[in-house]
Amino acid sequence: MGKLVKYMLLFLLFGILIFIRWFENDLFYDPYLAFFKNDYLYADSPNVEVFKLTMFTIIRYTLNTLISLAILFVVFKDKSVIKFSGFIYILAFVLLLIGYLYFVLNPKQETYYIFFNVRRFLIQPIILILLLPAFYYNRLKN
Repeated sequence: MGKLVKYMLLFLLFGILIFIRWFENDLFYDPYLAFFKNDYLYADSPNVEVFKLTMFTIIRYTLNTLISLAILFVVFKDKSVIKFSGFIYILAFVLLLIGYLYFVLNPKQETYYIFFNVRRFLIQPIILILLLPAFYYNRLKN
């Protein structure tokens, strides 16, 4: 793969991640988007349709994961990186979704900050931000 093609693919993939973030209000059901933009530390949790919220969160996580894995593949061209990253994404998904559902079903003001951060890992490509430099550093070290 030539450098131009690689950079164009990366531009496209990062563009898709930006598109998902930019149009999140239109693409996904998530009443917590508005809730966490306001004074959530002083407000009550919004009423949510738990099943619908969970499904849209899973869809968003899956989209971010697939795009992130594609970015990692374009950058490193190493199947072992993708396998390890896939394992990390699956493990993170299971653990984060359990925590997410706990906070959705048991909203308490004192746990909003923790819930905000668990939710952030599910709906934003933060794991990619952690994995890219880690694999890059590992490659430089070897």
